Amino acid sequence: MTTLVNDIAKITLSTPFAVGDVNVYLVKGDALTLVDAGPLTDTAWMQLSEQLSLLGYTPQDIEQIVLTHHHPDHAGLLDRFSSGVTIYGHNYNRFWLQRDDHFHEVYDRFFTELALESGLPEEYLPAIPRFKNPLKFMGNRKLDVAIGEGDRIPGMEGWQVIETLGHAQSHISFYRESDGVLIAGDHILATISPNPLIEPPFEGESKRSKPLLQYNASLKKLFDFPISLAYTGHGDNVTDVHGLIPRRLGKQDERARGVFDMINGNRVTVFEICMKLFPSVYRKELGLTLSETIGQLDYLESNHYIQKEKHEGIYYYFA
Repeated sequence: MTTLVNDIAKITLSTPFAVGDVNVYLVKGDALTLVDAGPLTDTAWMQLSEQLSLLGYTPQDIEQIVLTHHHPDHAGLLDRFSSGVTIYGHNYNRFWLQRDDHFHEVYDRFFTELALESGLPEEYLPAIPRFKNPLKFMGNRKLDVAIGEGDRIPGMEGWQVIETLGHAQSHISFYRESDGVLIAGDHILATISPNPLIEPPFEGESKRSKPLLQYNASLKKLFDFPISLAYTGHGDNVTDVHGLIPRRLGKQDERARGVFDMINGNRVTVFEICMKLFPSVYRKELGLTLSETIGQLDYLESNHYIQKEKHEGIYYYFA
């Protein structure tokens, strides 16, 4: 049953995505705050309304929504709420929440260039616009207030923002100092490690991010906070965050070393590694598998296990 515990209630909503259900959180403070909003489906809206009702509220009672990040399973329902609801989140949300012609132009150009540099054959390029298919489960609603590292949110007394980039370029988490509670979004998950996703760079920047390196750095940052409990974006809560982090980092290193074995003695493209890493799904999930593959290569390159060089517009990796 949905209940408030120390002024926080977990609300679980169905999603149309392979990740399964998503958790959003009602936080009771000076303002009634919803952290994340679920996907834009009638089912999720009905579930949210029903679970708010169990707590004695309706969607119309929500005064502000704070986003952990912009992905549609977390930000999809925003425009079902009244215009009087204030939307808080990382500044990078602005690029995703209101998707105009500029968004589509930037998105398609960035991923086409990335695909060509990764060695994708031209017959795969028509799949790039389909990378955006999940966005059909996200409404169109502007960000009202940008927040970042160390900020305090009006109406959420005692909480501070921790920037936890990696899974998304807009990802932030929320930490309550009084009891060590963290609302972690997809930064910390109990049973899986989130996929750090490559996204177009911030406005005014030219170089792409390296999300896996960001994610690892964001994980290590949490050692600076005495976290008692993490409320996660999917699945169960995590009670031993500091114990989980070394396991996640160790698994990451193990996976990257497996990729190194594929490269050692060869000269390969991103796409060639992607096909080896994900032989059964790379065609269906090309965007996700390319992100994962590039992340492993960024990790190996940053640790000086491999090098890369560009030839005729394509990057080749070698040990």
